[in-house]
Amino acid sequence: MRILDWRALGPAERDAALARPRQVRDPQQLERVRAILAEVRRHGDAALRTLTRQLDGCDLADFAVDEAEFAAAEAAVDAALRAAIERAIGRVRTFHAAQLPRALRADTAPGVRCEQLIRPIGRVGLYVPAGSAPLPSTVWMLAVPAALAGCPEIVLATPPRADGSADPVILTAARLCGVTRVFKLGGAQAIAALAYGTGSVPRCDKLFGPGNAWVTQAKLEVAADPEGAAIDMPAGPSEVLVIADDGADPDFVAADLLAQAEHGADSQVVLVSPSHVLLREVAAAVERQSATLPRRAIAEAALAHARWIHVGDLDEAVAVSERYAPEHLIVQTRDPRALLPRLSAAGSIFLGAWSPETLGDYCAGPNHVLPTLGFARAFSGVGVDSFVRRVYVQELSADGLAAIGGDAALLARAERLEAHARAVDLRLAALPQRQAVTA
Repeated sequence: MRILDWRALGPAERDAALARPRQVRDPQQLERVRAILAEVRRHGDAALRTLTRQLDGCDLADFAVDEAEFAAAEAAVDAALRAAIERAIGRVRTFHAAQLPRALRADTAPGVRCEQLIRPIGRVGLYVPAGSAPLPSTVWMLAVPAALAGCPEIVLATPPRADGSADPVILTAARLCGVTRVFKLGGAQAIAALAYGTGSVPRCDKLFGPGNAWVTQAKLEVAADPEGAAIDMPAGPSEVLVIADDGADPDFVAADLLAQAEHGADSQVVLVSPSHVLLREVAAAVERQSATLPRRAIAEAALAHARWIHVGDLDEAVAVSERYAPEHLIVQTRDPRALLPRLSAAGSIFLGAWSPETLGDYCAGPNHVLPTLGFARAFSGVGVDSFVRRVYVQELSADGLAAIGGDAALLARAERLEAHARAVDLRLAALPQRQAVTA
């Protein structure tokens, strides 16, 4: 483990220290994703059956999960696990209910009434991964805010297992969230079906959820297509940055780093501390703890490109974090809340020794679908507002038009848009006659 001395690094070296591994855009993968999208658009369900047979290794006559499979899934889930899911859903619902946006009305001038209406997105598609590590938590992180937003239709896709069934915990979570339209579809073909629709899968207006490189590439492709679908946000490998001082517990810090590293070999792990001693102690704890992890190989692959950064003080640690803009930011210092006013570029922040990022993944309340790759500088995590649209309304009386119409015409001509100006001028000219008639 090599510790980087932040103060000894030049500008280019600092850029390199915080650079994410380059996201390789494999031309062959991109070509194949585009071919899958085109195939599903052209042949619909027939293409989905062929692709599911080739890529998932199972034959499915029907992609929709029926009532019998839902019931079998719920019967297979341990009662204690079901209860934990219900509690998690409750906390997530409580937090997201507080996010509900409100309609508003404001008179910006006499006779000029402006409104903001809140309207849910009509049909949303949720993608829930189910590969080597199924993610049932993604169900409630997406379905709960979608339901609170009032989305009329919620459609969920999740990859089938080798025997053609869906993960029972995912199905149970879906039912507990009120989602009844679930399709056993994975990968780029699932994104194609949700974005363009097929005979059995309805076309969705916006797609949500994490996935592998194939899913991510497919989402980017359909988002760029006017006939495709909007997506939640750009996505990349999961990441964490930990700020820790010499008061932090090295075992706690190591556990948090490993929790992120086991997501995937491309996960990003960064530790920033003003304490050389802590950095070395955490490195030793990581080595001890990783030895017994079931996903040790994956975690160690991620740790191979981890960053261990020594800074002069916590002010410098904050500056490093703001520059990196992590998906998850953990602050394990003697007074973590004291740093909070200066922290803004992060998807989700975890304060103090008793706030592991794991709780944010599952059951604390805030959403775990968060911006990565530095997009936390400009993007927010998924919330209720991700599932609604703001529709603006403007209503002017004759007096309102008389009050501001001249400004509009003047500004339109400044932009050399004469037709815009005339649309106002005609009405202004008609005002005296209309007012005389009504007098």
